[in-house]
Amino acid sequence: MICVVDYGMGNLRSVSKAIEALGGHVTVSDKPSQLKRASKLVFPGVGEFGQAMKELERRHLIEPIQHAIQKKKPFLGICLGLQLLFDSSEESRGAKGLSIIPGKVCKLPRSREKLKIPHMGWNQVEFQMRSKLTRGVKNHSYFYFVHSYYGKPKNVHTIAGTTQYGIEFPAMIEREPLFAVQFHPEKSQSAGLTILKNFISY
Repeated sequence: MICVVDYGMGNLRSVSKAIEALGGHVTVSDKPSQLKRASKLVFPGVGEFGQAMKELERRHLIEPIQHAIQKKKPFLGICLGLQLLFDSSEESRGAKGLSIIPGKVCKLPRSREKLKIPHMGWNQVEFQMRSKLTRGVKNHSYFYFVHSYYGKPKNVHTIAGTTQYGIEFPAMIEREPLFAVQFHPEKSQSAGLTILKNFISY
């Protein structure tokens, strides 16, 4: 069973429906016991870093998430679900993240091109490594992004894909069987759905 973690932030329905449409057995839950029983976790989210951590703590979900990752359960973070894996974020000074991926979350800078922030729309991802998650997806495929911040890992070897938007930033993080993407695969048409399908069959 794949458990989509519900901590009250983000459109969980679109993620769960996409997984179901691809043949995955999915449940959406905020119950620690269900997270612990699940064979895989999907950790989506949209919103503010500090508030998300407060909700995870309030619902007693931090320990089950950390436990699942320590036990090497397949794990997929999406958008805010990627950022929360880091130690901290410039979005929420003083708030501590899950500290799964050493590093911090930084705000996208204003660029000479005066690109709009938040970054919203389709951008290409250049794969830095090939993995089971991107099997069958062409390099430089387009994915859909909606965000103002990006994760900056201390270990650059965990960066599985990058995107250009004023600067180059990590779009995919991998420490198999932990995967995380800054884009929304459920909104990224065939390329994104292939990534979800690969995760289901992982």
